[in-house]
Amino acid sequence: MSMDTIERLESEVRGYVRSFPTEFATARGNRMTDVHGHEYLDFFSGAGALNYGHNDRDMEAALLDYIQSGGINHGLDMATEAKVRFMETFEEVILKPRKLDYKLQFPGPTGTNAVEAALKLARKYTGRSGMVHFTHSFHGMTLGATSVTSNAAIRNSAGVGLSDTTTAAFDGYYRDGRDTAADLDALLSDSFSGVDKPAAVIVETVQGEGGIYTADFEWLAKISRICKAHGLLLIVDDIQAGYGRTGPFFSFEPAEIQPDIVTLAKSISGMGSPMSLVLMRPEIDVWSPGEHTGTFRGNNHAFVTGAAALDKFWRDDKLTRHVAHHGERLRERLRQIIDKHDGFDGEVRGRGFFIGLDCAQPENGNAVIGACFERGLIMETTGQEDRVVKIMPPLISTAEDIDEGLSIIDDAIGAVTG
Repeated sequence: MSMDTIERLESEVRGYVRSFPTEFATARGNRMTDVHGHEYLDFFSGAGALNYGHNDRDMEAALLDYIQSGGINHGLDMATEAKVRFMETFEEVILKPRKLDYKLQFPGPTGTNAVEAALKLARKYTGRSGMVHFTHSFHGMTLGATSVTSNAAIRNSAGVGLSDTTTAAFDGYYRDGRDTAADLDALLSDSFSGVDKPAAVIVETVQGEGGIYTADFEWLAKISRICKAHGLLLIVDDIQAGYGRTGPFFSFEPAEIQPDIVTLAKSISGMGSPMSLVLMRPEIDVWSPGEHTGTFRGNNHAFVTGAAALDKFWRDDKLTRHVAHHGERLRERLRQIIDKHDGFDGEVRGRGFFIGLDCAQPENGNAVIGACFERGLIMETTGQEDRVVKIMPPLISTAEDIDEGLSIIDDAIGAVTG
């Protein structure tokens, strides 16, 4: 009956419920249970909002204590005990150990709010309007974020012209070893290229919605140097690739770069509460009071669970090492599974627990995740024609959890190709 209600009342825009047609009731760790008592292994992680799994007991206890004590829930940008604790913990656990000097802005509840604020701030700081983004990029669904997103369907959904942006080729776009960073440098250096000097370059280190394309760390370092050479700001969108999804807290750390602006959302709150964050070098903080605002930029419940997540997972490097080790094993096992199935061609891409299985036959993408769902595993597809199976286990997943999921994927591919 729940699906009848969904079909009768919810807009046709709905998406995930079509892939996972059941009514979920409870969740814990990397398991979800529906109203019929069927348990599902979660390799979806709330599209990256649940890196630490569902209802972590320590975060849950911190939140329940806060609510029961009468703590502030909605606070706009007023100073609250929860907000101050989150900021101090973030500085102590994340910024200082990495020698990063950033101011913090809480722009609203979603990732696209963070991107909008970052674009607006870059334009205000530089006095220029142009933005450079990359092929296969995705940065959100509001107008500014859509303008730096490459997916044609998403761009067309805006219903208006999207201007002041330039699309550059992402690392490896041509699949021939071409240095696309050098291409961008040439365009910016040539006064006859027709590319006006932009305000900033915005980049994902791993393109989640674009198909799990990863940027080489040296390529990212080149992009950073190009931005400095041309007086551009570098914005790294770490909304999906951050918080340990690729291993380190920030996905750009191994490239040894320090972006001018960083956007965060999704798992920054620890257990899925809406929250986003913009980090900026102090001299870039040229906002006037109230110049960029929002009613729901002070979700104190998210501050409480976000601080608990930092305390639990980021005071040492255990999670980073866990993700790096098991991520490599996950990729290797996927390659073995592909090789074993005649008639199923594919490519494994990604980093850490941010893995894509690109199916050569586009129809196999949704067929595989459908077969996995029938067998109790939740995943989604991404990329062009939904042909990339997106494998994103919660970071707390054990070797046994990963083997269980891989066994289901193996069986599902066999069913699809058999």
